[in-house]
Amino acid sequence: MNEELQRIRGYLRAQGAKLEPAAIVDKVRAAMADLHAAARAVPVARWTERPAPEEWSGNEVLAHVVGAGRYFGGGILAILDGAAVPARPPREDPAGAPVRPPGEWERILAADRETLFARARAADPGVRLTETVEHPMFGPLNWRETLLFMRLHDLDHAGQLGKIAAALASARVGGRARGDSA
Repeated sequence: MNEELQRIRGYLRAQGAKLEPAAIVDKVRAAMADLHAAARAVPVARWTERPAPEEWSGNEVLAHVVGAGRYFGGGILAILDGAAVPARPPREDPAGAPVRPPGEWERILAADRETLFARARAADPGVRLTETVEHPMFGPLNWRETLLFMRLHDLDHAGQLGKIAAALASARVGGRARGDSA
């Protein structure tokens, strides 16, 4: 694990131990708001367009966020239920994501997370902290650390959506600057 990943893992551990579950939920909600605002900045007409072949479209980003949220959220719920944490699914191919407008992805994500948030808020903060959800880069995370990771994940992808919006806007402006008709 490189130095940056160690720093992030340290943040997850320290803040996951310090913050009450309700405070973590509030942080995740705020990150979700940033994510949704960034998604709305991507032009709807270009929602499925990749700014470059090796980059994701806005649709692919939100499909990934929902899929990852289901894995991590499902792991948290399993821990809180005293059940086995589901195995990590294989990494998805973003090109195979269903096409949905940003608002629909937003509703799906909110619905998925409301159950998770209610359960996290109601949970004993010290329950089952030795049980973990496996993260591919940060290793095993307890349920509070995993919930806090979801905040960082949303913020990371909000930044990605902001870059997509900017790239698509500059490509459009660049096209007009070359004499394309408006």
